[in-house]
Amino acid sequence: MVSDSARQEVRERAGAVCEYCRMPEHLSSASFHVDHIIATSHEGDDDVSNYAWSCILCNLAKGPNVGSFDGESSTFVRLFNPRADSWEEHFEWRGAMVVGKTEIGRVTVSVLQMNKPKRIETRRILIELGRFFNEHG
Repeated sequence: MVSDSARQEVRERAGAVCEYCRMPEHLSSASFHVDHIIATSHEGDDDVSNYAWSCILCNLAKGPNVGSFDGESSTFVRLFNPRADSWEEHFEWRGAMVVGKTEIGRVTVSVLQMNKPKRIETRRILIELGRFFNEHG
């Protein structure tokens, strides 16, 4: 169980934004989660350096996964690690879609289901309302 102080530290470090899809917490109707970047079932620990602030959709889709196969390269690739990787290096925005620029980005977008139609539509509406990109780029 994650302590309240660790939860607050992870939230503040992330700026209250999902470290995967960049959804601002205050625009979400569901509580955010502290995600184990490397799941404990894969020898990840309970140190805050292994925690990421995650919206419920990214967290549930990620589960204990640590990687997957990239369709372009047909190789097994690890998922994006917010503690070790730069978001801008691995992802870019195309309208309301999150696009993977690298193998890590592509695999993460796929496993975390970042571009499911409902998620794209939510971001599109928030962009039109000036609520999403005004805060994130």
